[in-house]
Amino acid sequence: MTTEIKYYLRPIGLINNSEGKLLAKEDKVLLIKGVYFSNIEVLTRKNKKVVEKKVYSVKEFLEKFKKNKKFEQSFNRLFLKNKKLEKLLYNDRGYSIFGILNLTPDSFSDGGENLLLKKANNNAQKMIDNGAMFIDVGGESTRPGAEQVTPEKEISRIMPIIQILSQKKINISLDTRNSSTMELGILSGVKVINDVSALSHDQRSVDIIKKYNCPVVIMHMPGTPKTMMKKNKYFNVILDVFDYLEHRIISCENIGIKRENIIVDPGIGFGKDYKQNLEIIKNISIFHSLGCYIMLGVSRKKFIDVISSEPDPKKRIGGTISATLFALQHGIRIHRVHDVKDINQAIMLFQKLIN
Repeated sequence: MTTEIKYYLRPIGLINNSEGKLLAKEDKVLLIKGVYFSNIEVLTRKNKKVVEKKVYSVKEFLEKFKKNKKFEQSFNRLFLKNKKLEKLLYNDRGYSIFGILNLTPDSFSDGGENLLLKKANNNAQKMIDNGAMFIDVGGESTRPGAEQVTPEKEISRIMPIIQILSQKKINISLDTRNSSTMELGILSGVKVINDVSALSHDQRSVDIIKKYNCPVVIMHMPGTPKTMMKKNKYFNVILDVFDYLEHRIISCENIGIKRENIIVDPGIGFGKDYKQNLEIIKNISIFHSLGCYIMLGVSRKKFIDVISSEPDPKKRIGGTISATLFALQHGIRIHRVHDVKDINQAIMLFQKLIN
């Protein structure tokens, strides 16, 4: 039997900015997405199951492997910069908050809260005032076990608020897996598509993204919202999610979607139990070597309840902040959240402390 071997790189060993700037002059640290790392972990995967890990100092790695073809592409992708997305997402702030606006009766933590157009508009404006760069509008619940909604129903839910937000020049992302919804949204002012199915639910979706040259978030989810929690079986959850996202990126590139338009999301809570979610968050920096910006959505998720015994999603702000700041410290700069004011305040203070 042929042995299939694959290598992965994960930057680790966080260094504070003042020390990092000094060590960078001696090639002892790497600056990746605004964060200094002192080590590189090399993971070797054999036939899916066997994973070997070895940690190298940055200097040691550069001396041994920088020009090694096995690692060259993954290493170079750690440093890819995207001027288009930098300008769109960050506005010189260094991070981006996507405020969640669900126009659904059955979303897991805010179902029914935004069914009235006036209330939805007020909540969206409040999130913008509190520091959101984007309002992420959704018309179909993707909570575990959720039933599929027709594109027609989804469109009837989202279009009134999209038209209002667009007129107010508010940045909009659209959480949908349906191509007809995507196209109508883009034509109405949507700037980013956020697809939990990674453009696999609707075959025409890739054509829409390509046609309008629109940035898209592709997320990992096994199966569908209705079936995903029955499909959370992995050889290695971190590397399986990585491989899936890498495959979807390559598939998108092969049909003409530019990598510079792709943002990846490991899909916390989507087909993962709480231990699997924690593993992904703890190892989140491995996804930098995909060469795409990373979005993380941990807001009010169930894994926080499992750890802290808090059944009310609206009372999971503390856990959300903790996971968000941990990810930010590892270079994850796009965060999709419900509680914009609290998260933005936490990030602003955190950045002042570390910088």
